[in-house]
Amino acid sequence: MKRIVIKLGTNILRSKDGNVSLPRVFSFIEDISQLVKSGKEVIIVTSGAVGLGKKRLEIENTDNTVLKQACAAIGQSKLMSIYEGGFDSYGLTCAQVLLTEEDFTVAERYSTLRATMNKLLELGVIPVINQNDTVCVKELAPLCKSNPRCFSDNDKLSALVTSQLGADMLLILSDVDGLFDANPKDNPNAKKIDVVDVVTDEILALGAGASEGGRGGMKTKLEAAKIVTTAGAQMMIANGTEPSVIKRVFSGETLGTRFLGGKNV
Repeated sequence: MKRIVIKLGTNILRSKDGNVSLPRVFSFIEDISQLVKSGKEVIIVTSGAVGLGKKRLEIENTDNTVLKQACAAIGQSKLMSIYEGGFDSYGLTCAQVLLTEEDFTVAERYSTLRATMNKLLELGVIPVINQNDTVCVKELAPLCKSNPRCFSDNDKLSALVTSQLGADMLLILSDVDGLFDANPKDNPNAKKIDVVDVVTDEILALGAGASEGGRGGMKTKLEAAKIVTTAGAQMMIANGTEPSVIKRVFSGETLGTRFLGGKNV
């Protein structure tokens, strides 16, 4: 696989106290740096800006849209300072890319985005993508029902980046071990599914609601898998709290759930 998208969820970027889990983040940076130096093109889709902003301002409730946007602006700069410092220690450069849904739905903007991303990767730069929460104010859910290029969470965003920028694989790192045949929180006998050949309606029905602290959940990850595999790429969901998880995934170790590409209709 040449071009890889790695999505880092909110709950794996921070520790239980809400602060950034620096050892874990730097472990991701180390593994990604090794991938890039081996000749891979890696794109990061990162969550966590709103949560980090909330922590910095010492507030709990962000139901107010403007307050949420303010937290995103504060947290995003904190995120990028961590990524920049980490990759710089390996002699690599990263670039911030903040996107809105129009970057995929407006032809001229999409063309510009694709050209810029290809140039960054050609230069050996690691794009770090997030949704531009500071300017995104409208609810996207109704729009997404009629337009598959819109996104309301970073699982969907990472799927669009993968499918629209010609990536070979999307690796979603979350705080779950993968997809189970039942909710493991409710059913202790639930079994993990190692490989999904086709994302059917039955597979989609295994999704649950949003995870605590994030906007996604298994439901949005399965919707992302549908987009990615339909485009012919593969996707994997793995537990980002596992030590050296990125290195282990790309060393061929059986972790998480792999969704095979090109079989959906």
